[in-house]
Amino acid sequence: MSAVPIEGTEVTISSPDKIYFTERGETKLDLVRYYQAVEGPLMNTLRDRPLLLERYPDGASGKSWFQKRVPKSTPPWVRTTVVSTPNGTTSDALVAADLAHILWAVNLGCIGFHVWPYRASAPDFADELRIDLDPSPGVGFEQVREAAVLTKELLDSLGITAYVKTTGSRGLHVYVALEPRWDSYAVRAAAVALARELERRHPDLITAQWWKEERGARVFVDFNQNAPHKTVFGAWCVRPRAGGQVSTPISWGELSTVEPAELTLSTVPELVARRGDPWAEMGARPQSIEALLEMSERDMAAGLMDAPWPPVYPKQPNEPPRVAPSRAKKG
Repeated sequence: MSAVPIEGTEVTISSPDKIYFTERGETKLDLVRYYQAVEGPLMNTLRDRPLLLERYPDGASGKSWFQKRVPKSTPPWVRTTVVSTPNGTTSDALVAADLAHILWAVNLGCIGFHVWPYRASAPDFADELRIDLDPSPGVGFEQVREAAVLTKELLDSLGITAYVKTTGSRGLHVYVALEPRWDSYAVRAAAVALARELERRHPDLITAQWWKEERGARVFVDFNQNAPHKTVFGAWCVRPRAGGQVSTPISWGELSTVEPAELTLSTVPELVARRGDPWAEMGARPQSIEALLEMSERDMAAGLMDAPWPPVYPKQPNEPPRVAPSRAKKG
């Protein structure tokens, strides 16, 4: 057992030598040390946000589960906030109040933090647009890179400043910090409009089609990652993979050469020490999505319906039938 003092709070780390990442043999304590090394950038993006925990008590190669509710035996200093599911079920979720909260979750076996797009102090406003560029089967990372560049070009043309990070897996996430003016329904509408415009401009590379059977070998812009109550894997967070890959913010200049598999809990601290945090100014430069919402209104006026919602959500106004096209034809 090891005690880690963090800003006046002592966090106990049990079984610190337990192997968490089998590729190089990093331990639970190595994961703690990683988060300590990137504390500044990590808390710059996570602070005050609710977290969904992905727990792997036996390490990244073991059994796992998602945990929205904090355990009942929670220390009195741990901060929580109430979050809701699409059907209205509420839970007391962990808040990333400081690094001690992150390390407390790590001690529970948390490898992977999935983050809400709002601050616990302002839950009515989604302050991030998150563009998930998801490679369909047969799509390589070079195509995802190209899709990210084209996404930036479109956002630039609309006067919207965006930032990029690896997902720690096969895709990329493009983020826009938002003025606290819109709820998640409006932010999702902006994401749908962006996805559809990208598909119109680059139909051979990018798709906004929700149904997998319609995507083909293209990069899918997953607009539903912006639906209310949706979470996205956190920036600077370590993935539950044997290699300990990190979802790493990078500069746009680094995108052409980045190799996501090489960004791990062993390599990212040195990278941060050498070149700093490419997202350092993101929160200080909140953006407007009015241009995307105007694009959404034009699409609706032209006769387009809303894009399909995930199956766990109640039926939404102006939503098309929630059934795959091939099944609809059979019916």
